[in-house]
Amino acid sequence: MVRASSASEEHKVLRLRGRIRARSAQDDNVTENRELRTENQELRTDNRQLKPVLQRVLYTLPVIWLVVSLVFLLIHLVPGDPIAQMLGEGAPASDIAATRHAYGLDAPLGQQYLNYWKGVLHGDLGRSIRYNKSVTLSLAQAYPYTLRLTLASLFVAIILSIPAGVRSAQRRNHWDDRLLSVVSLFGLSFPNFALGPILILLFSIKLGWLPVSGAGSFANLVLPALTMGSALAAILTRMVRTSMLEELSQDYIRTARAKGLPERTVVYRHALRNAMIPVLTVLGLQFGALLAGAIVTEKIFSWPGIGRLTVDAISARDYFLVQGCILAIGLTYVAVNFLTDVLYSVANPRIRQ
Repeated sequence: MVRASSASEEHKVLRLRGRIRARSAQDDNVTENRELRTENQELRTDNRQLKPVLQRVLYTLPVIWLVVSLVFLLIHLVPGDPIAQMLGEGAPASDIAATRHAYGLDAPLGQQYLNYWKGVLHGDLGRSIRYNKSVTLSLAQAYPYTLRLTLASLFVAIILSIPAGVRSAQRRNHWDDRLLSVVSLFGLSFPNFALGPILILLFSIKLGWLPVSGAGSFANLVLPALTMGSALAAILTRMVRTSMLEELSQDYIRTARAKGLPERTVVYRHALRNAMIPVLTVLGLQFGALLAGAIVTEKIFSWPGIGRLTVDAISARDYFLVQGCILAIGLTYVAVNFLTDVLYSVANPRIRQ
């Protein structure tokens, strides 16, 4: 009897262990299924987030193609022979024909267009007629200067516009609000080609504080950045003021003030954060305007960037260099607008939906 009872108890223990093992195996399977489901959901989420990014990239390709194609056609319609201009009026016709053949300019216009795009796809933008060196090398030397000037102008515009826009919204219809409105209107109506020489006359020639031209030091960057950033600062000041007025009238601002939060915290931590969402879009769009303004500003201050390089290339009928400069500016503009869309979706989660 004792052996039978002990055997039955051992049998029960074995059955219990089997059940525990089976249940643990089921739990492991359930856990694995949950992990697989979680991974699948993460992959689907990543694919959903990646899809609009790829769509934006695909949308930019026709824009770049159209811009470069228009520039290619327009620069070839400009009267004048770049080879004859490079070699001089007294150059023999045989030398002109040989040089034109060396640069591929004796081919039909359609063949030149196809040859140019074949070179672009292989990373070859051609050879500059004026400087007799690779266009890619010329752009690589000039692009950092333009990027530095554009970012400095953007910095000047931001540090001037945000405090002015916030102050104007806080002091609505007061004397300082009206004064800032007049100043911003003056900044909008004053072009770069007029402001640049005035700044040179005042700060370089009369006061002697800053250099007239060049790009050797930080002091050379101040006047071009002020010239380009002033118009953008006027636009952003009005934009920040409008957005802040809308945010300061919201219910959550009244709630924050009712809780006893300091006015500085309410304005700069809560209201300004939401007011900057539409400003991001304006910054992205105005970045292209800064690149366009750099063409004039760089020429005024002899800044060795892509803008000055573009003007010199147009004057010399340098087809390959003009096309390369416009391609670089177009790619930068498209990339900045793409980055603006991404930042806008990060700042405003509703856009992701």
